[in-house]
Amino acid sequence: MGDGLRDGATVVLSTHVNADGDGCGSEAALALLVAQRGLSARIVNPTPWPVMFDFLLAGVREESKRGAAALGQADLLIVVDISDVRRLGTLAEPVRAMKGPRFVIDHHVPGEEPPGDIVLADTAACATGELVYDLAQVLDLDITPEIARALYTALLTDTGGFRFSNTSPRCHAIAGELLSRGVDPEEMYRRIYASVPIGRLHLLRDALHTLEVDESIGLSWISLPAGVMEKYALRSEELDGIAEHPRSIAGTRMAIFFRDLGHGQVKVSFRSAGTVDVNRFAKRFGGGGHARAAGALIPGSLDTVRTRVVAEAREYLGAADALGPLSAR
Repeated sequence: MGDGLRDGATVVLSTHVNADGDGCGSEAALALLVAQRGLSARIVNPTPWPVMFDFLLAGVREESKRGAAALGQADLLIVVDISDVRRLGTLAEPVRAMKGPRFVIDHHVPGEEPPGDIVLADTAACATGELVYDLAQVLDLDITPEIARALYTALLTDTGGFRFSNTSPRCHAIAGELLSRGVDPEEMYRRIYASVPIGRLHLLRDALHTLEVDESIGLSWISLPAGVMEKYALRSEELDGIAEHPRSIAGTRMAIFFRDLGHGQVKVSFRSAGTVDVNRFAKRFGGGGHARAAGALIPGSLDTVRTRVVAEAREYLGAADALGPLSAR
């Protein structure tokens, strides 16, 4: 990765809008890893760095506030956890215009327009962090305790606390290796899952109040109106895991979480509890992701989008038995 780059060359790291634990963990780990090759790294994301992952930034430069201007200083761009450049939001066009090398590390189903020219991808990986771990091994780089915490964050969050179907034997093996490098699992659980603001519980209460279930087809959905994040002074990362509640209902095959962003845009998250391929379903609406976890941004009012998506989900689930078993989340 560092071949052909001089000492002190600048590597810019980026990930998708509303970065999650896999994106943040992979970025933080890479920033510290490339420094071992004499490169200067900085993180530049299209949306603010999540506060809950601030503990990963020790020794890492995070300059998302500078936006596209920070990309102009890059000798190399590494984009993680993205299969399509459009998921870079406001940074998509500046990335398209970059002249230097663009490298992608990802575990999603390939998108229409990868954000880079050189792609390291494996849809069988439990998280992008697994591929970053592999890269460190290939390049014979040292996994310090700080890097181990970042990689563990990536694995832990993208497997839902090692509960989702993408939790492979190798994922556990890597997690075990990271524990031997200084990760404290109880501390990681506390930081990521047991330090939520009270506003998140109020938000969850409101979301569950909207719960609707069609038991005949195995469909469950919840909704949040525009302005609820501001009402409870929450950031986007506090929504992580909300879609798991309707998915947990016995008999549910597909769960949907509708969030009205305002300005005629609704963010829709899809979750599968079995053999239903929600990535394929999300593509109907210009979205995508994993077979068992996907999303889309759909124009329209909350009521209009919800009515349309629920109707199409009922139709889709009626034929879903023909999709066969899925081996990946």
